[in-house]
Amino acid sequence: MTEKEKMLAGQPYNPGDPELLARWHEAKRLLRQYEQTPTTEREQLTAILDELLGSHGDGLWITAPFFADYGENIHLGDNCEINANCVFLDCNTITIGNNALIAPAVQIYAAYHPLSPTERYGDPNGTDFAFCKTESAPVVIGDDVWIGGGSIIMPGIRIGSGVTIGAGSVVTRDVPDGVLAFGNPCRVIRKI
Repeated sequence: MTEKEKMLAGQPYNPGDPELLARWHEAKRLLRQYEQTPTTEREQLTAILDELLGSHGDGLWITAPFFADYGENIHLGDNCEINANCVFLDCNTITIGNNALIAPAVQIYAAYHPLSPTERYGDPNGTDFAFCKTESAPVVIGDDVWIGGGSIIMPGIRIGSGVTIGAGSVVTRDVPDGVLAFGNPCRVIRKI
């Protein structure tokens, strides 16, 4: 099993693996190119996103700067808007449905590390950096969802359709369909 296959299966993997590092560097190149492209050049921006993202629907708008680990594990539906300074750590799949509004500075994490400091660092394996031991879990966000600014979505979380997450929330457990939820930790406040 390759390190990429381990990563996507949620098993411990080595982020310093040459295949993963090559894609990581390529994603950074594409993100830099996207950020430097004028916002009026929609065809060019879409072509960059076609190369960066795993998939996306029609009507996608991402305001730069946007940050991702690999890009290819991000799947977005139709009519999604991702505002400036969002961070998607896509060490596993991040899937967002149709008509999603992702406000500025939202962070979606599909990666995590061992809690014990003695278990976090591995052998540099021929690289110039001892990468942290890493595991991952997919994040799934339904249709018609609004994630408020500065919110953080933790690994393995499922957010249902028709949900609003209030600004500054830290989502540590699944959120059902059709609710307003906010806080740290995020909790359901009421049905919408």
